[in-house]
Amino acid sequence: MQKNDASKKNVVNVNPEFIFYNEEKIPVNHLLEDYEKLKRKSDKKDRFTAKALRKLKEIEDLKPYQAELIKLQNHLEKHNGKMMILFEGRDASGKGGTIRRVTRYMNEKHYRVVALGKPTEEQKTQWYFQRYVQHFPHSGEIVLFDRSWYNRSMVEPVFGFCTQKEYENFIKGVKGFEKDLVRQGIILVKLYFSVTKDEQALRFDRRKTDPLRQWKLSEVDLQAQDKWDEFTVMKYKMLEASHSRQAPWTIIRSNDKHTARKEAMKVILNQLNYEGRNMDLDFTLNTDIVVSGAHELEIMDRHMKKEGKFIY
Repeated sequence: MQKNDASKKNVVNVNPEFIFYNEEKIPVNHLLEDYEKLKRKSDKKDRFTAKALRKLKEIEDLKPYQAELIKLQNHLEKHNGKMMILFEGRDASGKGGTIRRVTRYMNEKHYRVVALGKPTEEQKTQWYFQRYVQHFPHSGEIVLFDRSWYNRSMVEPVFGFCTQKEYENFIKGVKGFEKDLVRQGIILVKLYFSVTKDEQALRFDRRKTDPLRQWKLSEVDLQAQDKWDEFTVMKYKMLEASHSRQAPWTIIRSNDKHTARKEAMKVILNQLNYEGRNMDLDFTLNTDIVVSGAHELEIMDRHMKKEGKFIY
Protein backbone atom coordinates (compact mmCIF):
# COMPACT_ATOMS: atom_id res chain seq x y z
CA MET A 1 0.00 0.00 0.00
CA GLN A 2 2.80 2.37 0.87
CA LYS A 3 4.36 1.68 -2.49
CA ASN A 4 1.13 2.54 -4.24
CA ASP A 5 0.80 5.77 -2.22
CA ALA A 6 4.34 6.76 -3.16
CA SER A 7 3.68 6.17 -6.82
CA LYS A 8 0.57 8.32 -6.64
CA LYS A 9 2.65 11.25 -5.42
CA ASN A 10 4.70 11.12 -8.66
CA VAL A 11 1.66 11.29 -10.94
CA VAL A 12 1.48 14.58 -12.86
CA ASN A 13 -1.37 16.06 -14.86
CA VAL A 14 -0.75 14.85 -18.41
CA ASN A 15 -2.99 17.57 -19.87
CA PRO A 16 -2.17 20.76 -17.96
CA GLU A 17 -3.78 24.01 -19.03
CA PHE A 18 -0.72 26.03 -17.98
CA ILE A 19 2.96 25.59 -17.33
CA PHE A 20 5.28 27.86 -15.41
CA TYR A 21 8.54 29.04 -16.95
CA ASN A 22 10.74 31.58 -15.19
CA GLU A 23 7.80 32.27 -12.90
CA GLU A 24 5.64 33.08 -15.91
CA LYS A 25 2.31 31.32 -16.33
CA ILE A 26 2.02 30.22 -19.99
CA PRO A 27 -1.12 28.64 -21.49
CA VAL A 28 -0.25 25.28 -23.03
CA ASN A 29 -2.47 25.90 -26.05
CA HIS A 30 -0.36 28.98 -26.88
CA LEU A 31 2.78 26.87 -26.77
CA LEU A 32 1.22 24.28 -29.05
CA GLU A 33 0.17 26.96 -31.54
CA ASP A 34 3.70 28.40 -31.57
CA TYR A 35 5.13 24.91 -32.03
CA GLU A 36 2.87 24.22 -35.03
CA LYS A 37 3.86 27.54 -36.61
CA LEU A 38 7.55 26.77 -36.19
CA LYS A 39 7.06 23.26 -37.54
CA ARG A 40 5.28 24.56 -40.64
CA LYS A 41 8.07 27.08 -41.23
CA SER A 42 10.68 24.36 -40.81
CA ASP A 43 8.86 21.99 -43.16
CA LYS A 44 8.48 24.76 -45.74
CA LYS A 45 12.18 25.58 -45.47
CA ASP A 46 13.08 21.89 -45.87
CA ARG A 47 10.89 21.62 -48.97
CA PHE A 48 12.38 24.80 -50.43
CA THR A 49 15.91 23.52 -49.77
CA ALA A 50 15.15 20.13 -51.33
CA LYS A 51 13.62 21.80 -54.39
CA ALA A 52 16.58 24.17 -54.76
CA LEU A 53 19.05 21.28 -54.55
CA ARG A 54 17.05 19.29 -57.10
CA LYS A 55 16.97 22.26 -59.49
CA LEU A 56 20.72 22.78 -59.08
CA LYS A 57 21.36 19.11 -59.80
CA GLU A 58 19.20 19.30 -62.93
CA ILE A 59 21.05 22.39 -64.14
CA GLU A 60 24.40 20.66 -63.71
CA ASP A 61 23.08 17.50 -65.35
CA LEU A 62 22.21 19.38 -68.55
CA LYS A 63 25.42 21.39 -68.87
CA PRO A 64 27.50 18.70 -70.61
CA TYR A 65 24.83 18.34 -73.28
CA GLN A 66 24.48 22.10 -73.62
CA ALA A 67 28.23 22.23 -74.22
CA GLU A 68 27.79 19.64 -76.97
CA LEU A 69 25.08 21.77 -78.57
CA ILE A 70 27.62 24.58 -78.92
CA LYS A 71 29.94 22.13 -80.72
CA LEU A 72 27.05 21.15 -82.98
CA GLN A 73 26.42 24.80 -83.70
CA ASN A 74 30.09 25.35 -84.56
CA HIS A 75 30.02 22.34 -86.87
CA LEU A 76 27.04 23.69 -88.78
CA GLU A 77 28.68 27.08 -89.11
CA LYS A 78 31.95 25.55 -90.34
CA HIS A 79 30.28 23.31 -92.91
CA ASN A 80 27.48 25.71 -93.95
CA GLY A 81 24.85 23.35 -92.56
CA LYS A 82 21.23 24.22 -91.86
CA MET A 83 19.07 22.74 -89.14
CA MET A 84 15.39 23.18 -88.30
CA ILE A 85 13.87 21.78 -85.13
CA LEU A 86 10.09 21.62 -84.77
CA PHE A 87 8.70 21.59 -81.23
CA GLU A 88 5.15 20.28 -81.27
CA GLY A 89 2.77 18.86 -78.70
CA ARG A 90 -0.22 19.72 -76.58
CA ASP A 91 -0.41 22.87 -74.48
CA ALA A 92 1.71 22.67 -71.31
CA SER A 93 3.68 19.71 -72.68
CA GLY A 94 7.06 21.37 -72.06
CA LYS A 95 8.01 22.75 -75.47
CA GLY A 96 8.97 26.25 -74.35
CA GLY A 97 10.99 25.11 -71.36
CA THR A 98 12.95 22.69 -73.52
CA ILE A 99 13.67 25.38 -76.12
CA ARG A 100 15.04 27.65 -73.38
CA ARG A 101 17.38 24.92 -72.11
CA VAL A 102 18.52 23.96 -75.60
CA THR A 103 19.45 27.55 -76.49
CA ARG A 104 20.71 28.58 -73.02
CA TYR A 105 24.41 28.76 -73.97
CA MET A 106 24.20 28.83 -77.76
CA ASN A 107 25.77 31.56 -79.84
CA GLU A 108 22.89 33.98 -80.39
CA LYS A 109 24.22 34.95 -83.81
CA HIS A 110 23.61 31.48 -85.17
CA TYR A 111 20.19 30.45 -83.94
CA ARG A 112 16.65 31.83 -83.95
CA VAL A 113 13.49 30.85 -82.12
CA VAL A 114 10.35 31.33 -84.22
CA ALA A 115 6.92 31.41 -82.59
CA LEU A 116 4.41 32.81 -85.04
CA GLY A 117 1.08 34.27 -83.99
CA LYS A 118 -2.19 34.23 -85.87
CA PRO A 119 -1.83 34.75 -89.63
CA THR A 120 -2.78 38.14 -91.01
CA GLU A 121 -5.60 38.53 -93.50
CA GLU A 122 -3.00 38.79 -96.28
CA GLN A 123 -1.20 35.65 -95.11
CA LYS A 124 -4.47 33.74 -95.11
CA THR A 125 -4.64 34.26 -98.88
CA GLN A 126 -1.08 32.97 -99.45
CA TRP A 127 0.32 29.47 -99.86
CA TYR A 128 0.01 28.02 -96.35
CA PHE A 129 3.73 27.29 -95.90
CA GLN A 130 4.79 30.72 -97.16
CA ARG A 131 4.90 32.52 -93.81
CA TYR A 132 7.06 29.74 -92.37
CA VAL A 133 9.46 29.56 -95.30
CA GLN A 134 10.60 33.15 -94.78
CA HIS A 135 11.99 32.08 -91.39
CA PHE A 136 13.98 29.10 -92.66
CA PRO A 137 17.67 28.91 -91.68
CA HIS A 138 20.50 30.25 -93.74
CA SER A 139 23.91 28.57 -93.89
CA GLY A 140 25.37 27.81 -90.47
CA GLU A 141 22.14 28.50 -88.59
CA ILE A 142 19.67 26.59 -86.42
CA VAL A 143 16.01 27.64 -86.36
CA LEU A 144 13.76 26.33 -83.61
CA PHE A 145 10.02 26.52 -84.27
CA ASP A 146 7.88 26.80 -81.15
CA ARG A 147 4.91 25.28 -82.96
CA SER A 148 5.12 25.14 -86.72
CA TRP A 149 3.10 24.43 -89.84
CA TYR A 150 1.66 21.49 -87.89
CA ASN A 151 -0.81 23.91 -86.33
CA ARG A 152 -2.92 23.01 -89.33
CA SER A 153 -2.93 19.33 -88.40
CA MET A 154 -4.09 19.69 -84.78
CA VAL A 155 -5.02 23.06 -83.27
CA GLU A 156 -6.69 24.56 -86.33
CA PRO A 157 -9.02 21.67 -87.20
CA VAL A 158 -9.92 20.97 -83.55
CA PHE A 159 -10.96 24.59 -82.95
CA GLY A 160 -12.37 25.24 -86.40
CA PHE A 161 -9.63 27.69 -87.44
CA CYS A 162 -9.38 26.09 -90.89
CA THR A 163 -11.77 24.46 -93.31
CA GLN A 164 -11.88 20.72 -93.95
CA LYS A 165 -10.49 21.32 -97.45
CA GLU A 166 -7.57 23.36 -96.08
CA TYR A 167 -6.81 20.58 -93.61
CA GLU A 168 -6.96 17.88 -96.30
CA ASN A 169 -4.70 19.89 -98.63
CA PHE A 170 -2.15 20.21 -95.84
CA ILE A 171 -2.22 16.50 -94.99
CA LYS A 172 -1.77 15.58 -98.65
CA GLY A 173 1.11 17.96 -99.21
CA VAL A 174 3.17 18.08 -96.02
CA LYS A 175 5.17 14.90 -96.56
CA GLY A 176 6.31 15.97 -100.02
CA PHE A 177 7.09 19.48 -98.73
CA GLU A 178 9.36 18.10 -96.03
CA LYS A 179 11.05 15.63 -98.34
CA ASP A 180 12.00 18.57 -100.56
CA LEU A 181 13.49 20.42 -97.58
CA VAL A 182 15.62 17.43 -96.64
CA ARG A 183 16.65 16.85 -100.25
CA GLN A 184 17.89 20.44 -100.38
CA GLY A 185 20.17 19.82 -97.40
CA ILE A 186 18.17 21.02 -94.39
CA ILE A 187 18.49 18.82 -91.31
CA LEU A 188 14.88 18.57 -90.13
CA VAL A 189 14.18 17.41 -86.57
CA LYS A 190 10.53 16.93 -85.58
CA LEU A 191 9.85 16.56 -81.86
CA TYR A 192 6.41 15.89 -80.41
CA PHE A 193 6.13 16.35 -76.64
CA SER A 194 3.59 13.94 -75.18
CA VAL A 195 2.10 14.70 -71.77
CA THR A 196 -0.68 12.80 -70.01
CA LYS A 197 -4.09 14.33 -69.41
CA ASP A 198 -3.66 14.35 -65.61
CA GLU A 199 -0.26 16.02 -65.82
CA GLN A 200 -1.58 18.64 -68.23
CA ALA A 201 -4.39 19.41 -65.77
CA LEU A 202 -1.87 19.87 -62.93
CA ARG A 203 0.20 22.27 -65.05
CA PHE A 204 -2.89 24.27 -66.00
CA ASP A 205 -3.80 24.54 -62.30
CA ARG A 206 -0.34 25.92 -61.52
CA ARG A 207 -0.73 28.48 -64.29
CA LYS A 208 -4.02 29.63 -62.82
CA THR A 209 -2.57 30.27 -59.35
CA ASP A 210 1.01 31.31 -60.12
CA PRO A 211 1.23 35.01 -61.13
CA LEU A 212 4.51 34.27 -62.92
CA ARG A 213 2.85 31.66 -65.13
CA GLN A 214 -0.60 33.15 -65.71
CA TRP A 215 0.46 34.74 -68.98
CA LYS A 216 0.86 31.22 -70.40
CA LEU A 217 -2.82 30.43 -69.91
CA SER A 218 -4.97 31.17 -72.97
CA GLU A 219 -8.57 30.54 -73.96
CA VAL A 220 -7.35 27.64 -76.08
CA ASP A 221 -5.58 26.16 -73.04
CA LEU A 222 -8.77 26.30 -71.01
CA GLN A 223 -10.51 24.10 -73.59
CA ALA A 224 -7.64 21.65 -74.08
CA GLN A 225 -8.82 19.24 -71.41
CA ASP A 226 -12.36 19.13 -72.77
CA LYS A 227 -11.06 18.49 -76.26
CA TRP A 228 -8.44 15.94 -75.17
CA ASP A 229 -9.86 13.05 -77.22
CA GLU A 230 -10.24 15.21 -80.32
CA PHE A 231 -6.59 16.27 -80.08
CA THR A 232 -5.55 12.64 -79.67
CA VAL A 233 -7.36 11.58 -82.84
CA MET A 234 -5.75 14.45 -84.75
CA LYS A 235 -2.34 13.49 -83.36
CA TYR A 236 -2.78 9.98 -84.75
CA LYS A 237 -3.80 11.30 -88.17
CA MET A 238 -0.86 13.71 -88.16
CA LEU A 239 1.69 10.99 -87.40
CA GLU A 240 0.13 8.64 -89.92
CA ALA A 241 0.26 11.26 -92.69
CA SER A 242 3.61 12.93 -92.00
CA HIS A 243 6.00 10.40 -90.46
CA SER A 244 8.51 9.40 -93.12
CA ARG A 245 12.01 7.99 -93.43
CA GLN A 246 13.31 11.35 -94.64
CA ALA A 247 11.48 13.42 -91.99
CA PRO A 248 10.56 11.16 -89.07
CA TRP A 249 8.74 12.16 -85.91
CA THR A 250 10.31 11.61 -82.50
CA ILE A 251 7.94 11.43 -79.53
CA ILE A 252 9.21 12.72 -76.17
CA ARG A 253 7.29 11.60 -73.09
CA SER A 254 7.32 14.81 -71.08
CA ASN A 255 5.61 14.22 -67.74
CA ASP A 256 9.09 14.51 -66.20
CA LYS A 257 10.24 17.86 -67.57
CA HIS A 258 13.93 17.47 -66.78
CA THR A 259 14.26 14.02 -68.33
CA ALA A 260 12.32 15.17 -71.40
CA ARG A 261 14.66 18.14 -71.87
CA LYS A 262 17.75 15.97 -71.55
CA GLU A 263 16.46 13.35 -73.99
CA ALA A 264 15.42 16.01 -76.49
CA MET A 265 18.98 17.35 -76.44
CA LYS A 266 20.30 13.85 -77.12
CA VAL A 267 17.94 13.46 -80.08
CA ILE A 268 19.21 16.74 -81.55
CA LEU A 269 22.87 15.89 -80.93
CA ASN A 270 22.50 12.46 -82.53
CA GLN A 271 21.44 13.98 -85.86
CA LEU A 272 24.99 14.26 -87.15
CA ASN A 273 28.62 13.60 -86.31
CA TYR A 274 30.31 16.83 -85.28
CA GLU A 275 33.88 17.61 -84.33
CA GLY A 276 34.95 17.22 -80.71
CA ARG A 277 32.08 15.03 -79.53
CA ASN A 278 32.60 14.04 -75.90
CA MET A 279 32.76 10.26 -76.14
CA ASP A 280 32.55 9.93 -72.35
CA LEU A 281 29.05 11.37 -72.41
CA ASP A 282 26.03 9.07 -72.66
CA PHE A 283 24.10 9.79 -75.85
CA THR A 284 21.98 6.65 -75.60
CA LEU A 285 18.29 7.45 -75.72
CA ASN A 286 16.00 6.43 -72.88
CA THR A 287 13.44 4.24 -74.64
CA ASP A 288 10.91 4.87 -71.87
CA ILE A 289 10.97 8.54 -72.85
CA VAL A 290 11.89 8.62 -76.54
CA VAL A 291 9.66 6.82 -79.04
CA SER A 292 9.74 6.88 -82.82
CA GLY A 293 6.69 8.12 -84.66
CA ALA A 294 6.18 4.69 -86.21
CA HIS A 295 6.27 2.97 -82.82
CA GLU A 296 3.88 5.55 -81.38
CA LEU A 297 1.37 4.69 -84.08
CA GLU A 298 1.70 1.01 -83.15
CA ILE A 299 1.13 1.84 -79.46
CA MET A 300 -1.92 3.93 -80.28
CA ASP A 301 -3.30 1.15 -82.49
CA ARG A 302 -2.96 -1.30 -79.59
CA HIS A 303 -4.75 1.11 -77.27
CA MET A 304 -7.59 1.45 -79.75
CA LYS A 305 -8.00 -2.32 -80.04
CA LYS A 306 -7.80 -2.88 -76.28
CA GLU A 307 -9.56 0.20 -74.86
CA GLY A 308 -11.70 1.25 -77.79
CA LYS A 309 -9.98 4.64 -77.90
CA PHE A 310 -6.58 6.30 -78.10
CA ILE A 311 -5.00 6.96 -74.67
CA TYR A 312 -2.55 9.74 -75.52
